[in-house]
Amino acid sequence: MSVESKRISAVSTPYILRWLPLDSLIWAAAVLVAAWIRHDYSFPPRFRVGLLVLAGVVVLLSIVCNFAVGVYSRRFVPGTFEEIVGSGAAGLLITLISLIFVFVQDFVVIPRSIPALAGAIGMLGVFGARTIARFYNIRRSNKQGAPTIVFGAGAAGRQVIRQLSEPSSKAYKPVAIIDDDPMASRLRIEGLRVQGTREDIVDIAQRTHATTLIIAVPSADAEVVRDVTHRASFAGLKVLTLPPLEQLIQRNSNSWELREIDLNDLLGRRPVSLNESEISSRITGKRILVTGAGGSIGSELCRQISRFSPAELMMLDRDESALHTTQLSIHGRALLDGRDTILADLRDLEALKQIFNDRKPEVVFHAAALKHLPLLETYPNEAWKTNVVGTQHVLEAAREAGVEVFVNISTDKAANPHCVLGYSKRVAERLTSTMAKQVPDALYVSVRFGNVLGSRGSVLTIFEEQLRKGGPITVTHPDVTRFFMTIPEACQLVLQASVIGAPGEVMVLDMGDAISIAQVAKDLIARSDNPDIEIVYTGLRDGEKMHEELFGDDEPQDNRRAHPLVSHADVPPLEVSDFDLHRFKDGVAARAWMDANSVTQQPS
Repeated sequence: MSVESKRISAVSTPYILRWLPLDSLIWAAAVLVAAWIRHDYSFPPRFRVGLLVLAGVVVLLSIVCNFAVGVYSRRFVPGTFEEIVGSGAAGLLITLISLIFVFVQDFVVIPRSIPALAGAIGMLGVFGARTIARFYNIRRSNKQGAPTIVFGAGAAGRQVIRQLSEPSSKAYKPVAIIDDDPMASRLRIEGLRVQGTREDIVDIAQRTHATTLIIAVPSADAEVVRDVTHRASFAGLKVLTLPPLEQLIQRNSNSWELREIDLNDLLGRRPVSLNESEISSRITGKRILVTGAGGSIGSELCRQISRFSPAELMMLDRDESALHTTQLSIHGRALLDGRDTILADLRDLEALKQIFNDRKPEVVFHAAALKHLPLLETYPNEAWKTNVVGTQHVLEAAREAGVEVFVNISTDKAANPHCVLGYSKRVAERLTSTMAKQVPDALYVSVRFGNVLGSRGSVLTIFEEQLRKGGPITVTHPDVTRFFMTIPEACQLVLQASVIGAPGEVMVLDMGDAISIAQVAKDLIARSDNPDIEIVYTGLRDGEKMHEELFGDDEPQDNRRAHPLVSHADVPPLEVSDFDLHRFKDGVAARAWMDANSVTQQPS
């Protein structure tokens, strides 16, 4: 039984006991009042018997018609617009049938104008009684619960206020409404008046003694959410919000549940759902191999792939503990004794070739990489061995095994690269493009990410740990910006790329505007228990950009030929030999080689 049905069922019996006698009394009185008005405020003796008969008939019709349309039979929630419509329908039926009765009966004298006038008076009385009862319930419910300001006087705001005004709602008590729309300044909802805009939050909170603010604007962008949250925090208010608009449209059982503001709200990241039917056609019934399956992206990728019923899912990583965690998250157990986990190192070409030739994967998602920028600046040879040589090894093994689809996971740092991580990943994109030309019957593509929220080593993970320890939070520069996406978004992009990509391309998800890292730190501090935590600026590290980019200078900025949220760019191939990939003995030479070969044109 749904929540709504339970609520109707719970109130139906006392509802009938309360409203059936009252409705009957209202309709009987309506007949008498109509006759009294019709005959100049008197009751002529010759009509008295007929009026009593008509009153009895109308009372009987009231009971039957209200049951028939559902007012008494659990079809409507008390106090709602639907209940008023149902009562109105019952009133019209009562009026129509009583008119017919007056015209066809001939055993008592009843003025024929009385049923119509009584019908109008009766419906007015029924509506008035329910309106008074609703306002009484609102006043009664408003005596308890946390005093709450509602931001938003639109459809969602009205729904929230109505639900919080129900007697069964005891957690929050609406005390004021605010809205930035000047046209809403005179609105009243459930007896509450719109008292100002977000700029008035502090004054209204002090005046109403509010302790909570609800953002009832599901479509609000990140800038609005941040501003309202900051003002509310300054006023000492706890901030709650509704789920995003797309979740409200789904109308599942929890659609209207309030929740606390999270970082997705503050960053403006509304998770993007891509075309799952297309993804299913690529994954279902296929043998899938994921490298780096123990990492943040690789493990989520494995979890999403498992939903599409592949013929076989092979999870490859050199970290046995990470493989254990991934297997446990998918199957609820992790014995590491099945064929789904593969322990191997990308730097071992012969081992990879043997695995690929034995297992014959049809689709490969290459998520394994070294990704921590400062470490790779110190040890560039390691980036070269894993991100460059390791990627080439996986590509060669895939070609030899006849892989149909190969998706290389890259980073936004590969666009106009400025660091070892960027150089190595740009070279990996170019190597993937080269293989696309060598194997024209297969699909070899790359996918470029921004910063992934919640991934290991991400800026949010670092900030949250610093907050837990009481600060300070360290930020490289007050003006630095980055692009963000969620782990599920990133993995859906990888899966979508396996369907819509063209050989040799790199695909980039629309991640919205770049976000200020300093602002992210301030938002986290505002939400913490210690708003006095300090932000310390440490300066940009070697290889870091002030503002990250998604596209290189020679790449198109907005080529969305296959999906409205995915841009495509061609990647120039990079021809290499075994000597090129294995000759370096020190990091300086490896860095120079990656730097030179990450540009569009190979050096002479």
